[in-house]
Amino acid sequence: MSSLYARKALLPSGWAEGVRFEISAGRIESAARGASLEDDEFEAGIVIPGICNAHSHAFQRALVGRTERRSPAGKDNFWTWRHEMYRLANAIDPDTMRVIARQVYTEMLAAGYTTVAEFHYLHQTAGDSGSADATIEAIISAAEEAGIRLTFVPILYERAGFDSPKPDDVQGLFVKGFDDFVSLYETAKSLVGERSTVGIGAHSLRAVTKESIDRIAELASAEGVPLHIHLAEQQREVDDCLVHYKTRPARWLLNRCDVDANWCLVHATHLEADEISAIARSGAVVCLCPSTEANLGDGIFPLEAYLDAGGSIAIGSDSHMTIDPFEELRWLEYGQRLTAQSRNVSVACGEHTGYALINRVATGGRRACGQETGRLEPGALADLLVLDDTDPMLLGHEADTLLDALVFAGYRVPIERVMVHGEWRVLEGRHVSQDSARKEYGRVAGALRTTAAGTR
Repeated sequence: MSSLYARKALLPSGWAEGVRFEISAGRIESAARGASLEDDEFEAGIVIPGICNAHSHAFQRALVGRTERRSPAGKDNFWTWRHEMYRLANAIDPDTMRVIARQVYTEMLAAGYTTVAEFHYLHQTAGDSGSADATIEAIISAAEEAGIRLTFVPILYERAGFDSPKPDDVQGLFVKGFDDFVSLYETAKSLVGERSTVGIGAHSLRAVTKESIDRIAELASAEGVPLHIHLAEQQREVDDCLVHYKTRPARWLLNRCDVDANWCLVHATHLEADEISAIARSGAVVCLCPSTEANLGDGIFPLEAYLDAGGSIAIGSDSHMTIDPFEELRWLEYGQRLTAQSRNVSVACGEHTGYALINRVATGGRRACGQETGRLEPGALADLLVLDDTDPMLLGHEADTLLDALVFAGYRVPIERVMVHGEWRVLEGRHVSQDSARKEYGRVAGALRTTAAGTR
C-alpha cells in the first residue's frame, strides 16, 4: 500500500481539497477528502485522471513531417498521404515496429495519455508470409516497456475498396481472411498482460465486406469487447459508398448493425442530420482526432449538433501529428468556433469548456478502451497526472477555470508526474526511459529515412 497526498484533486464529484489516495495492486483503495499531509508522504499540487487515447496507429509516428511537400499536381489530400503511408508500412519489420511504438508511447505518457487503443492492421511485414504474432508481440512489448495501459485492437482488413476485392501489394500486409483474423484475435488475448486488454475492429466499410461486418459485430458482441471502425472520414468514401451500397456509410451501418454503446466510430466526419441524431441515440462513442483530421484535410465533425443530441466522444492522436490531449481538445473546440463563428460551442450554457470536454472524453475514452480508468475513486485503476500548481499556466486560477487553462493556454502543460497502475512512469516531466527510447528511435528513424516515405 502506498499513499499520495494532493492539495487539490479532480474527483468524479468535482474538485476537492486535501485528498489522500491510498493505492494498492494498481488500484485506488480510498480517496479521503480533507486530509492533512503526513510525514514522508509524497505531496502533489494538482491531481487529475489520466486520459485515454482512443485511436492510435503507432507506426505512423515515423511519417510525421515527411508528407508536407505539395505534389506537382497540387491536389494533396488523404489519398495522396495514404500512398506515402503505404511506403512506410512496406519498410517496417517487427523490431522497427517495437521501437517506433515504444517512442510514441513514452511521448503519450509524458503528455498525459495513460491508456491507448492501438488500432492495429499492419499484421505482416514486407517479405514475411508467416505468422502475424511478431507484430502483435512488438506492440505489446512496446507498451509494457513504456508502461502505458494498452487496449490492443486487431483490425480486419480484406480488400482495397468497395469495388476492389483484390488488395494491392502493400495492402497485402494488412489483409486477413475472417477465420485467420479470429485466430489473430485469440492470439492477442493470450499475449496481453494484466495491464492490457483486447478489443476488436474493422478497418472501414470500404475495406471489409458486408458479410464480414455482420460477423465481426457478432463476435464483438459475444466477447463483450469494444468494436472500433473508421467511418465516413473522407467525402470520397461517402461518394463511393453511395455508388456501391446506394446509401451513405453511417446510414448503411446503422441500418445493418445493432450499433450500441460497445461501438467506437472513428472520425465520422461527414454526417447528415438524421445520422448525427441516430448515432447519438445508439450510445456509440465517436472518437475524434482533430490534429490528424486537420493535417489530412478530412473536414470538421458536426460536434455541436451531435452533443446537443446527447452524443458521446473520445479523442485520439491517430497518426500522431500531435501527441497532446489538451491540444487535441483545443483543436476540437477551435474548429467548431471557426465553423460557427461563435465561442464556447461544445458545451451547454453555463458550463466551462475545458472542464466539460475533459470530462466528456474521460467517459467516452473509458468506454472505447474498455478500461476502468479516467476517474479518481475507490476501485478505479491508479492512473493519474500530477500538475505543478506553481506553474504560471495555473497561477491565479480557481477550481472552475483550471481545466480551461489546461486546454486553452496554448503552451506545454505543466505535467510533473504520471502514474499508471500505481507506478510512476513520468518524473519531473520526463518519461523514466526517455533517453533509451530516443536512442533506439534515432537508429530506426535514420534507417527509415533512406527507405520509406520521406525519400524520392
